[in-house]
Amino acid sequence: MKRPSVNREFSSRRLETEGDSSFSEWPRVISVGSGKGGVGKTNVVANLALAFTQLSKKVLVLDADLGLANMDVLLGLNPRYTLEHFFDGEKCLSDILMKGPGGMLILPASSGVPELADLDESQKILLSNEMELLAESVDILLIDTGSGISSNVLYFNVAARESIVLVTPEPTSITDGYALIKILSIKHQKKNFLILINQVLNAQEAREVFKQISNAVDCFLADISIDYLGFIPFDPSLPSAVKKRRLILEMDPQAPSSRSFREIARELAEKPSTIGLSGNVQFFWKQLFQLRQSALRQGGAD
Repeated sequence: MKRPSVNREFSSRRLETEGDSSFSEWPRVISVGSGKGGVGKTNVVANLALAFTQLSKKVLVLDADLGLANMDVLLGLNPRYTLEHFFDGEKCLSDILMKGPGGMLILPASSGVPELADLDESQKILLSNEMELLAESVDILLIDTGSGISSNVLYFNVAARESIVLVTPEPTSITDGYALIKILSIKHQKKNFLILINQVLNAQEAREVFKQISNAVDCFLADISIDYLGFIPFDPSLPSAVKKRRLILEMDPQAPSSRSFREIARELAEKPSTIGLSGNVQFFWKQLFQLRQSALRQGGAD
């Protein structure tokens, strides 16, 4: 894989001043992560994206599971180019953008490319350079971060301003979800999390799962805020939609899970985006800019 070149010239009027009021005009950036794989994260991201488009939001989905991507498979898309071509220097981000259901835009990643499973600093700088060009045409950026606690997963969760942690009632999912919160809070000073419960029988079971995570956070982590976002019920229609490579919200708008996706998207859309406005603003483009400037300073000192 060819190493991307680093552009050391950067100018952005809206990133120069942390207190610039125009930051309110930038997209909301929401990461969706999970400690454990197999909890339905990509399906949740895709259906939330479609629900946002139904609220007249311009949505960009970044498939940040860079080495094992499957967003395109879920949506029935066949990308000609992916982020692999971008990092190889063959294409820019606008060249690989794809349009999905409801008019959502998707940045597809590659599958089976181990070189992208751990981005280096030059690749992160390259990504930040071009992500800025997409910012003004987007209302919401949804990041499907991949599962686990790899460096890529942590990087994209830290860069997002709002982080959703997806868990199921399985004990391993609850434990691994807590572990993701713990690492992000202790090692990366992220203090605010939204908890979304997937594959539950009813609201009571979802609240019980949230209580387990909340109790662990209260006992072992300091100054952490976790909020209950809601739940997606177990829905027998979902596997059928996945097999047909369609979103349940598109295939069966009245399914129980479809109603939940619309409710969660509406709640997020109506929720004031005030998380992280003080201190280190965890806002994707600004955060990447800060990381990039740090990398360039280190490079200049070598």
